Amino acid sequence: MAIFNRLDPTKRYLITGAAGFIGSHLAAKLAKQGATVVGYDNINDYYDVNLKLARIKNLEVYPNFKFIRGDLAEQHSVDSLFKNERPDYVINLAAQAGVRYSIVNPRAYITSNLVGFFNILEACRHNEIAHLLYASSSSVYGDRSETPFSTRDRVDEPLSLYAATKRSNEILAFSYSHLYKLPTTGLRFFTVYGPWGRPDMAAFIFARKIFANEPIELYNNGDMYRDFTYIDDIVQGVENMICNPPKPDAHGNPVKIYNIGNNKPEKLADFVAIIERLIGRQAQKKYLPMQPGDVYQTYADVDDLVHDFDFRPNTPIEVGLARFIQWYREYYQPESVD
Repeated sequence: MAIFNRLDPTKRYLITGAAGFIGSHLAAKLAKQGATVVGYDNINDYYDVNLKLARIKNLEVYPNFKFIRGDLAEQHSVDSLFKNERPDYVINLAAQAGVRYSIVNPRAYITSNLVGFFNILEACRHNEIAHLLYASSSSVYGDRSETPFSTRDRVDEPLSLYAATKRSNEILAFSYSHLYKLPTTGLRFFTVYGPWGRPDMAAFIFARKIFANEPIELYNNGDMYRDFTYIDDIVQGVENMICNPPKPDAHGNPVKIYNIGNNKPEKLADFVAIIERLIGRQAQKKYLPMQPGDVYQTYADVDDLVHDFDFRPNTPIEVGLARFIQWYREYYQPESVD
């Protein structure tokens, strides 16, 4: 069995992107255990601001949680954040997300994912942070036929600007680990879903349109596979790593990258069928070709996760989607507006 350090509630944890899907869930998990958590987010309008504010409101019930509104792309704001809050551990989940939106608004990705991440790296370097964890993405693997996707695979052919910025984060983090011995861990998330999810993600889009009797769009005629990963599994995987900075590699670099995925790809058409059953309504389907930047499949190799932390995401898709649909019904009450 893997031996590793559990969360230390005496330390201070900075979570950027705390109003986001993964960030808000992680902040709640840490705060429940008594840790001091500082949440940071610019609450941008990429998707429903009210949903982000509702997530923060949920977190404010914890006296050991503090929220600060600010933008990672503003160096003075980040410097003040670190100076005033003095975190021990930093989990950087703030980013401009979305593959398709990166084609529409590429500048947002450079500002948030590159400039913002550079500011985080500099702040961690100058403030003796014990461990920086940061969100990467399964999109860095591009469109590959060899499965499952391993962190030892080459990832130098990103198909979207979003993927390119995430791979750039990994390269920048390696440089800082090498030059300044800053311990960094990259987190390649695989298609996260669950309660309080992002409205631009598949489960959310399909549920909203099926409830509203609107047609859903299935790209590549629904013949795509995704390693859908339930939010609780993502959070547990990240929590396991926080107080376990990577040991230096053979060249003295304290750096590591992990896949966090369900290790079980689901066909998109089957994913939709489960949502239909849970809602009790057939979807109107509009079949479309593959979109620019999309990939045919994602599939996580999680052997390192199992070896180092004795952990494997394992929430069945039927269970995770049932919890999501239950939350969606409670939060949006879609039947009351049919």
